[in-house]
Amino acid sequence: MFWRRKKRDEPDGPPPLTPEQLARREELLQEAHRLGDEGEWDAAADALRDALDELPGDSHVLCWLGVAERELGMDGVAYERFKACLAGRPDDAAVLATAGNAVAAFDDPAAEPALRTATLLAPDLALARWLYGAYLSREGLMDLALEQLHTARTLEPENAEITYELAVALALQNNVEGAVDELYRAAELDPEDGWTRIVLGLSLVEDRRLDEAVVELTEGARARSGDVEAQLLAALAAAAQGLDDLAWEMLERGRQRGAGADLALADEVEERIEEGAESAARFLRSEVGPSAYRERLGQRP
Repeated sequence: MFWRRKKRDEPDGPPPLTPEQLARREELLQEAHRLGDEGEWDAAADALRDALDELPGDSHVLCWLGVAERELGMDGVAYERFKACLAGRPDDAAVLATAGNAVAAFDDPAAEPALRTATLLAPDLALARWLYGAYLSREGLMDLALEQLHTARTLEPENAEITYELAVALALQNNVEGAVDELYRAAELDPEDGWTRIVLGLSLVEDRRLDEAVVELTEGARARSGDVEAQLLAALAAAAQGLDDLAWEMLERGRQRGAGADLALADEVEERIEEGAESAARFLRSEVGPSAYRERLGQRP
Protein backbone atom coordinates (compact mmCIF):
# COMPACT_ATOMS: atom_id res chain seq x y z
CA MET A 1 0.00 0.00 0.00
CA PHE A 2 1.01 3.60 -0.51
CA TRP A 3 0.82 4.78 3.08
CA ARG A 4 2.89 3.08 5.75
CA ARG A 5 1.14 1.99 8.93
CA LYS A 6 1.06 4.86 11.42
CA LYS A 7 1.61 4.62 15.13
CA ARG A 8 -1.43 4.90 17.36
CA ASP A 9 -0.53 8.38 18.56
CA GLU A 10 0.82 9.67 15.22
CA PRO A 11 -1.21 12.53 13.71
CA ASP A 12 -2.78 11.62 10.35
CA GLY A 13 -1.50 14.65 8.43
CA PRO A 14 -2.79 18.20 8.88
CA PRO A 15 -6.10 18.60 10.72
CA PRO A 16 -9.18 18.55 8.46
CA LEU A 17 -10.33 21.91 7.14
CA THR A 18 -13.57 23.47 8.31
CA PRO A 19 -16.30 24.10 5.70
CA GLU A 20 -15.31 27.77 5.73
CA GLN A 21 -11.66 26.91 5.12
CA LEU A 22 -12.61 24.52 2.30
CA ALA A 23 -14.63 27.25 0.63
CA ARG A 24 -11.79 29.72 1.07
CA ARG A 25 -9.30 27.23 -0.39
CA GLU A 26 -11.49 26.69 -3.43
CA GLU A 27 -11.72 30.44 -3.95
CA LEU A 28 -7.95 30.88 -3.68
CA LEU A 29 -7.19 27.95 -6.00
CA GLN A 30 -9.65 29.14 -8.64
CA GLU A 31 -7.96 32.54 -8.69
CA ALA A 32 -4.51 30.95 -8.94
CA HIS A 33 -5.67 28.69 -11.77
CA ARG A 34 -7.12 31.68 -13.60
CA LEU A 35 -3.81 33.50 -13.37
CA GLY A 36 -1.94 30.41 -14.53
CA ASP A 37 -4.26 30.00 -17.53
CA GLU A 38 -3.40 33.58 -18.48
CA GLY A 39 0.32 32.90 -18.16
CA GLU A 40 0.63 35.09 -15.07
CA TRP A 41 2.72 32.57 -13.16
CA ASP A 42 4.42 35.14 -10.92
CA ALA A 43 1.04 36.39 -9.73
CA ALA A 44 -0.27 32.82 -9.38
CA ALA A 45 2.72 31.86 -7.23
CA ASP A 46 2.28 34.94 -5.05
CA ALA A 47 -1.41 34.16 -4.57
CA LEU A 48 -0.63 30.56 -3.62
CA ARG A 49 2.05 31.61 -1.16
CA ASP A 50 -0.52 33.86 0.48
CA ALA A 51 -2.92 30.90 0.50
CA LEU A 52 -0.26 28.77 2.19
CA ASP A 53 -0.02 31.38 4.95
CA GLU A 54 -3.75 30.98 5.51
CA LEU A 55 -3.72 27.18 5.15
CA PRO A 56 -0.28 25.98 6.28
CA GLY A 57 0.61 22.47 5.15
CA ASP A 58 -2.42 22.13 2.87
CA SER A 59 -1.56 19.57 0.17
CA HIS A 60 -3.73 21.17 -2.51
CA VAL A 61 -2.08 24.55 -2.08
CA LEU A 62 1.41 23.01 -1.91
CA CYS A 63 0.77 21.04 -5.09
CA TRP A 64 -0.40 23.95 -7.20
CA LEU A 65 2.24 26.26 -5.75
CA GLY A 66 4.78 23.68 -6.91
CA VAL A 67 3.24 23.79 -10.38
CA ALA A 68 3.48 27.59 -10.49
CA GLU A 69 7.07 27.66 -9.24
CA ARG A 70 8.07 24.97 -11.72
CA GLU A 71 6.63 27.09 -14.52
CA LEU A 72 8.84 29.94 -13.27
CA GLY A 73 11.94 27.74 -13.58
CA MET A 74 12.28 27.25 -9.82
CA ASP A 75 12.63 23.49 -10.14
CA GLY A 76 14.38 22.84 -6.83
CA VAL A 77 11.92 24.93 -4.82
CA ALA A 78 9.00 23.32 -6.64
CA TYR A 79 10.34 19.85 -5.86
CA GLU A 80 10.29 20.66 -2.13
CA ARG A 81 6.67 21.82 -2.47
CA PHE A 82 5.67 18.57 -4.16
CA LYS A 83 7.49 16.49 -1.53
CA ALA A 84 5.74 18.41 1.23
CA CYS A 85 2.44 17.88 -0.58
CA LEU A 86 2.89 14.11 -0.63
CA ALA A 87 4.10 14.10 2.96
CA GLY A 88 0.70 15.53 3.90
CA ARG A 89 -0.94 12.28 2.72
CA PRO A 90 -3.45 13.77 0.29
CA ASP A 91 -6.41 11.68 -0.77
CA ASP A 92 -7.26 13.75 -3.85
CA ALA A 93 -6.36 11.78 -7.00
CA ALA A 94 -5.55 14.83 -9.13
CA VAL A 95 -3.19 16.17 -6.46
CA LEU A 96 -1.52 12.77 -6.05
CA ALA A 97 -1.10 12.34 -9.80
CA THR A 98 0.26 15.85 -10.33
CA ALA A 99 2.70 15.72 -7.41
CA GLY A 100 3.71 12.13 -8.17
CA ASN A 101 4.49 13.01 -11.77
CA ALA A 102 6.46 16.06 -10.64
CA VAL A 103 8.73 14.17 -8.24
CA ALA A 104 9.30 11.47 -10.87
CA ALA A 105 11.48 13.99 -12.71
CA PHE A 106 13.86 13.76 -9.74
CA ASP A 107 13.80 9.94 -9.63
CA ASP A 108 12.04 10.18 -6.28
CA PRO A 109 10.81 6.76 -5.08
CA ALA A 110 7.61 8.41 -3.85
CA ALA A 111 6.51 8.90 -7.46
CA GLU A 112 5.30 5.40 -8.29
CA PRO A 113 3.13 4.78 -5.22
CA ALA A 114 1.59 8.24 -5.49
CA LEU A 115 0.71 7.74 -9.16
CA ARG A 116 -0.58 4.21 -8.59
CA THR A 117 -2.71 5.32 -5.65
CA ALA A 118 -4.23 8.07 -7.78
CA THR A 119 -5.48 5.49 -10.29
CA LEU A 120 -6.95 3.40 -7.49
CA LEU A 121 -8.73 6.34 -5.87
CA ALA A 122 -10.16 7.59 -9.16
CA PRO A 123 -10.03 4.89 -11.85
CA ASP A 124 -12.09 7.08 -14.20
CA LEU A 125 -9.78 10.08 -13.93
CA ALA A 126 -7.90 10.24 -17.24
CA LEU A 127 -5.20 12.49 -15.77
CA ALA A 128 -4.22 9.84 -13.23
CA ARG A 129 -4.20 7.10 -15.85
CA TRP A 130 -2.07 8.85 -18.43
CA LEU A 131 0.44 10.27 -15.97
CA TYR A 132 0.91 6.81 -14.47
CA GLY A 133 1.23 5.37 -17.97
CA ALA A 134 3.82 8.00 -18.87
CA TYR A 135 5.80 7.12 -15.76
CA LEU A 136 5.66 3.38 -16.49
CA SER A 137 6.78 3.81 -20.10
CA ARG A 138 9.92 5.71 -19.02
CA GLU A 139 10.60 2.92 -16.54
CA GLY A 140 10.43 0.32 -19.31
CA LEU A 141 7.22 -1.34 -18.04
CA MET A 142 5.57 -1.22 -21.43
CA ASP A 143 2.65 -3.61 -21.01
CA LEU A 144 1.49 -1.82 -17.86
CA ALA A 145 2.10 1.57 -19.47
CA LEU A 146 0.03 0.75 -22.54
CA GLU A 147 -2.77 -0.60 -20.37
CA GLN A 148 -2.98 2.69 -18.47
CA LEU A 149 -2.66 4.82 -21.59
CA HIS A 150 -5.32 2.91 -23.53
CA THR A 151 -7.66 3.28 -20.55
CA ALA A 152 -6.94 7.01 -20.50
CA ARG A 153 -7.61 7.19 -24.26
CA THR A 154 -10.99 5.52 -23.71
CA LEU A 155 -11.84 8.10 -21.04
CA GLU A 156 -10.72 11.11 -23.10
CA PRO A 157 -10.34 10.13 -26.77
CA GLU A 158 -9.70 13.69 -27.97
CA ASN A 159 -6.95 14.49 -25.46
CA ALA A 160 -3.74 15.36 -27.35
CA GLU A 161 -1.51 14.76 -24.33
CA ILE A 162 -2.78 11.22 -23.90
CA THR A 163 -2.30 10.52 -27.59
CA TYR A 164 1.24 11.89 -27.45
CA GLU A 165 2.12 9.72 -24.44
CA LEU A 166 0.67 6.65 -26.16
CA ALA A 167 2.95 7.45 -29.12
CA VAL A 168 5.95 7.76 -26.80
CA ALA A 169 5.23 4.36 -25.26
CA LEU A 170 5.01 2.78 -28.71
CA ALA A 171 8.25 4.46 -29.79
CA LEU A 172 10.03 3.24 -26.66
CA GLN A 173 8.75 -0.23 -27.56
CA ASN A 174 10.44 0.21 -30.98
CA ASN A 175 7.08 0.34 -32.72
CA VAL A 176 8.01 3.37 -34.84
CA GLU A 177 5.20 2.93 -37.35
CA GLY A 178 2.59 2.87 -34.57
CA ALA A 179 4.23 5.86 -32.91
CA VAL A 180 4.09 7.86 -36.15
CA ASP A 181 0.37 7.16 -36.52
CA GLU A 182 -0.35 8.33 -32.97
CA LEU A 183 1.88 11.39 -33.31
CA TYR A 184 0.06 12.45 -36.47
CA ARG A 185 -3.17 12.13 -34.51
CA ALA A 186 -1.77 14.14 -31.60
CA ALA A 187 -0.64 16.86 -34.01
CA GLU A 188 -4.14 17.01 -35.49
CA LEU A 189 -5.64 17.35 -32.03
CA ASP A 190 -3.23 20.16 -31.09
CA PRO A 191 -1.65 21.66 -34.24
CA GLU A 192 0.14 24.39 -32.28
CA ASP A 193 2.15 21.97 -30.13
CA GLY A 194 5.61 22.34 -31.60
CA TRP A 195 7.13 19.67 -29.35
CA THR A 196 4.84 17.00 -30.78
CA ARG A 197 5.64 18.09 -34.34
CA ILE A 198 9.38 17.80 -33.64
CA VAL A 199 9.07 14.33 -32.11
CA LEU A 200 6.87 13.33 -35.06
CA GLY A 201 9.56 14.60 -37.42
CA LEU A 202 12.24 12.61 -35.61
CA SER A 203 10.01 9.51 -35.73
CA LEU A 204 9.70 9.98 -39.48
CA VAL A 205 13.49 10.26 -39.75
CA GLU A 206 13.71 6.93 -37.89
CA ASP A 207 11.21 5.52 -40.39
CA ARG A 208 13.27 6.96 -43.28
CA ARG A 209 10.41 9.18 -44.45
CA LEU A 210 12.47 12.34 -44.87
CA ASP A 211 10.02 14.00 -47.26
CA GLU A 212 7.44 14.04 -44.44
CA ALA A 213 10.01 14.66 -41.70
CA VAL A 214 11.15 17.99 -43.16
CA VAL A 215 7.61 19.36 -42.98
CA GLU A 216 7.08 18.37 -39.35
CA LEU A 217 10.54 19.39 -38.16
CA THR A 218 10.23 22.79 -39.84
CA GLU A 219 6.76 23.48 -38.45
CA GLY A 220 7.82 22.31 -35.01
CA ALA A 221 10.94 24.47 -35.07
CA ARG A 222 8.95 27.53 -36.11
CA ALA A 223 6.50 26.93 -33.26
CA ARG A 224 9.40 26.59 -30.79
CA SER A 225 11.63 29.42 -31.93
CA GLY A 226 13.84 29.18 -28.84
CA ASP A 227 14.58 25.48 -29.40
CA VAL A 228 18.00 25.71 -31.06
CA GLU A 229 18.34 21.97 -31.63
CA ALA A 230 15.00 21.93 -33.45
CA GLN A 231 16.16 24.64 -35.85
CA LEU A 232 19.30 22.65 -36.67
CA LEU A 233 17.39 19.40 -37.12
CA ALA A 234 15.04 21.16 -39.52
CA ALA A 235 18.02 22.60 -41.40
CA LEU A 236 19.50 19.12 -41.89
CA ALA A 237 16.16 17.66 -43.00
CA ALA A 238 15.71 20.46 -45.52
CA ALA A 239 19.23 19.99 -46.87
CA ALA A 240 18.67 16.23 -47.12
CA GLN A 241 15.70 16.96 -49.38
CA GLY A 242 17.61 19.47 -51.51
CA LEU A 243 15.71 22.44 -50.04
CA ASP A 244 18.81 24.58 -49.68
CA ASP A 245 17.10 27.94 -49.12
CA LEU A 246 15.07 26.48 -46.27
CA ALA A 247 18.15 24.74 -44.87
CA TRP A 248 20.14 27.98 -44.70
CA GLU A 249 17.16 29.81 -43.18
CA MET A 250 16.73 27.27 -40.38
CA LEU A 251 20.47 27.16 -39.74
CA GLU A 252 20.51 30.94 -39.35
CA ARG A 253 17.55 30.79 -36.98
CA GLY A 254 19.52 28.34 -34.86
CA ARG A 255 22.64 30.50 -34.90
CA GLN A 256 20.71 33.58 -33.77
CA ARG A 257 19.50 31.79 -30.66
CA GLY A 258 22.44 29.50 -29.95
CA ALA A 259 25.45 29.67 -27.70
CA GLY A 260 28.35 27.40 -26.76
CA ALA A 261 27.72 23.79 -27.73
CA ASP A 262 24.77 24.86 -29.89
CA LEU A 263 27.09 26.93 -32.09
CA ALA A 264 29.54 24.05 -32.38
CA LEU A 265 26.71 21.87 -33.67
CA ALA A 266 25.61 24.67 -35.99
CA ASP A 267 29.10 24.71 -37.53
CA GLU A 268 28.87 20.97 -38.13
CA VAL A 269 25.42 21.31 -39.67
CA GLU A 270 26.74 24.04 -41.96
CA GLU A 271 29.49 21.71 -43.18
CA ARG A 272 26.93 19.00 -43.98
CA ILE A 273 24.71 21.44 -45.86
CA GLU A 274 27.68 22.53 -47.96
CA GLU A 275 28.60 18.90 -48.67
CA GLY A 276 25.16 18.21 -50.10
CA ALA A 277 21.96 16.26 -49.56
CA GLU A 278 23.53 12.84 -49.00
CA SER A 279 25.89 14.10 -46.30
CA ALA A 280 23.09 15.99 -44.52
CA ALA A 281 20.80 12.95 -44.64
CA ARG A 282 23.51 10.64 -43.30
CA PHE A 283 24.36 13.02 -40.43
CA LEU A 284 20.67 13.41 -39.54
CA ARG A 285 19.79 9.71 -39.70
CA SER A 286 22.92 8.27 -38.10
CA GLU A 287 24.13 10.84 -35.58
CA VAL A 288 22.11 13.82 -34.39
CA GLY A 289 18.66 12.40 -35.15
CA PRO A 290 18.82 9.25 -33.00
CA SER A 291 20.29 11.03 -29.98
CA ALA A 292 17.75 13.86 -30.16
CA TYR A 293 14.96 11.31 -30.56
CA ARG A 294 15.97 9.31 -27.48
CA GLU A 295 16.39 12.42 -25.38
CA ARG A 296 13.02 13.87 -26.31
CA LEU A 297 11.20 10.57 -25.79
CA GLY A 298 12.71 10.43 -22.31
CA GLN A 299 11.36 13.83 -21.29
CA ARG A 300 8.61 13.36 -18.71
CA PRO A 301 5.36 15.33 -18.97
